[in-house]
Amino acid sequence: MDRRRLSDSEIKSALGRLANWELKEGKLSRKFRFRDFNEAFGFMTRVALVAENLRHHPEWTNIYGTVLVHLWTHEVQGITDYDLILAGKMDVFAEAVKRPLPVG
Repeated sequence: MDRRRLSDSEIKSALGRLANWELKEGKLSRKFRFRDFNEAFGFMTRVALVAENLRHHPEWTNIYGTVLVHLWTHEVQGITDYDLILAGKMDVFAEAVKRPLPVG
């Protein structure tokens, strides 16, 4: 997959599929809220492993149970498929934190 900058219409279409994400200052942005710091940090750890595999790292901050994320590809000065992939993975991981995983 190349790191081609997406058009405005491609970004708008993607936002229709990504719940709770918005475009802020040219970046995909979302605020994730967790019960506590441990949940937030666990989420960030899972995302970090995927980001490292993609070689695409988020701009984010963490304060207690809140993680604020901005996704943007520096090489193209815009949003790429890599940002959409990472956003989708973040959504999956955030949802998994909210429900216990089955034992066994």
